[in-house]
Amino acid sequence: MSAGTIDDVRRARRLLCFGATGSGKSTMATRLGERLGLPVTLVDDLCWDPGWREPSQEERDRRVLPLLEREAYVFDSVYGPHNAVALERVDAIVALDYPRHVSLARLIRRTARRIRTGELVCNGNVETLRLALARDSIIVWHFRSWRSKRERMRRWHADASAPPVLLLRRPAEADALLAQLG
Repeated sequence: MSAGTIDDVRRARRLLCFGATGSGKSTMATRLGERLGLPVTLVDDLCWDPGWREPSQEERDRRVLPLLEREAYVFDSVYGPHNAVALERVDAIVALDYPRHVSLARLIRRTARRIRTGELVCNGNVETLRLALARDSIIVWHFRSWRSKRERMRRWHADASAPPVLLLRRPAEADALLAQLG
């Protein structure tokens, strides 16, 4: 089994956070980076251009793949085509395997705050009410992707050939991990 421990996370020089949309991956990656002294990469900043335009896959590869080759990092996620490369390179994975209601509530609160404040996200973009209510909104994406992301985390956790996966099932477990890391 690829069950990870806090010691796996503590020793890691290349770390991946993974979880459903809204689970808190970017926050966790940032806090892990601070505690472990590792540079943090927020993948949405690489995979969205201004105006919510998606760069081509070739451009995403050009932006992301060299960063996965570095000797030290915390990635807050990876998009599908980069999963295999990340799994080959990372020393450990912190998986936020929270119940749907937890990540969905966090996502709705975050989206509402960003709409209200006009906070710049994802390479200078702004979330709007119109985007939040669209058929391809981040909230709709949560419903479409939650199950497959959960299955992927659990599959990695059960795969003896995968890097160690520390599966956190509740936000309190994430808080405890961060507290233990100092």
